[in-house]
Amino acid sequence: MKPRLHKTVMMVGMMGAGKSAVGKELAHVLGVPFVDSDAEIERAANATIAEIFSRDGEAFFRDKEARVIARLIEGEPCVLSVGGGAFLRADTREKVSELGVSVWLKADLDTLWSRVKRKDTRPLLRTPNPRQTLADLMRAREPSYAQADLIVATTADYAIETTALKVVEALAERPDVLEKLESPPA
Repeated sequence: MKPRLHKTVMMVGMMGAGKSAVGKELAHVLGVPFVDSDAEIERAANATIAEIFSRDGEAFFRDKEARVIARLIEGEPCVLSVGGGAFLRADTREKVSELGVSVWLKADLDTLWSRVKRKDTRPLLRTPNPRQTLADLMRAREPSYAQADLIVATTADYAIETTALKVVEALAERPDVLEKLESPPA
């Protein structure tokens, strides 16, 4: 039997940490829906994240993102993947800690860079030196990420399934979030 999830699990961390890939696997393991806040925002705006950033700016995007996350965190328990900047807002962190649980997928710069360097879908990395920009973002954001309810390290050599199981192990320490169901006797 699958464990029962009582609260939404919000995956936080830098771009390239694996929030979506690990989140999807985690949702599968737990038998709950996977929701990507960026996809929800794109659907509502009928535009890509890059288009929203370009047309309306980051501040506008972050306000929309906070509203979408607040709505999703109040819904049925799921695994929620959010953009790298979402957890920087104090109001979002507070709402998640109150109604859900945040999990920081913590990765080092080399791991992150290896995962994002070939993608052109990252508006914040459209700079003359994207690796340095990533390093600067990481340095600025880590104090907020460190406030996550749980921290799970991930490295380049971890398979998605391995990281998802490490998240399950961390969640299992929180019976208010994840109820382990005993297997019926044979």
